Amino acid sequence: MKKILGALLLVTSASLAIADESSTKLAQEIAGEQRSADHKARDIYRHPQQTLAFFNIQDTMTVVEVWPGEGWYTEILAPYLRDKGKLYAAHYSAKTDEPYFKKSLDKFIKKMHDQPELYDKVEITELEPPKVLIIAPDNSVDRVLSFRNTHNWLSIDQAATAYVAMYKALKPGGILGVVEHRYNLFKPQNKITANGYVSEDDVIALARSAGFEFLEKSEINANRKDKKNYPKGVWTLPPTWALKDQDRELYEAIGESDRMTIKFLKPK
Repeated sequence: MKKILGALLLVTSASLAIADESSTKLAQEIAGEQRSADHKARDIYRHPQQTLAFFNIQDTMTVVEVWPGEGWYTEILAPYLRDKGKLYAAHYSAKTDEPYFKKSLDKFIKKMHDQPELYDKVEITELEPPKVLIIAPDNSVDRVLSFRNTHNWLSIDQAATAYVAMYKALKPGGILGVVEHRYNLFKPQNKITANGYVSEDDVIALARSAGFEFLEKSEINANRKDKKNYPKGVWTLPPTWALKDQDRELYEAIGESDRMTIKFLKPK
C-alpha cells in the first residue's frame, strides 16, 4: 500500500511540475518581444494567461485557433506550441469572394512568412461556412479555440455549421473554448446580433446542438462597465472605435466588451 501511495505521489508531483513548466512558458510567450505593444496593451481586457489556463492549453497539445484575424492570440500560441505541440490557424478561404476576408487572410499569411522563426510550423487551414469546413483532420485535435466569432456566424446564419465543423475536428474528450461578446441576461435579443452581442444561452444551445457537453464558464473576461447600448453596437467600444473620436473618453473608460468565457467537451 505504501509503495502504491508513493508511486501516486511521484506521478502527481511530476504532473504538477510539468503543469508549472507549461504555465511559466506561457507567461514568457505572453511577455515576449514577438508581441506588439498595442497587443500587449489589450491584455488587461483579454486576460490571455488566465483564459488559456482556463481552457487548459498545454504546450504539447494540437490546437486549432478559429478565424485568428490579424493573429492577436497566434502571437502567443504559435511560439508556445512550436516545439512540442501543433497549431492550426483556421482562417478565411483562399478562394473567398469577400474583400475583407481576402485582405485579412493576405495580411495574416504575410505575418507568418515574415517571421518564420515563430510561425514556420503553423498550418493554415480554412473555415468559410457553408462550403469550406475542414479546419483540421477529423478527431485529431485537443483544443479548438474561438475568440469573438459566434456573432459573425450568427449574422450570416452559419453558426450551427461552424460549431459542427469545430466538433468534427476535436478528438473525443477534447475541449472547445469560446470567448464571445455577452448580451444582457433576460433581455430579448435580435437573433442576427446586429449589435454584436450574443446571449450565453444561445452559445450553449449552439454547442449542444453540435454534440458538445457544457463543462464550465468563467468570469475572467467580464466587464461590468459595458452597458451594451451603444450607437454602433459593440464596435463602438475599443479596439474598433466605430464613432472614431466622438465620446472617445467615455468609451475608453468602459474598455473592451463584456465577454463570456465557456468551455465545452466533445464526449468520448
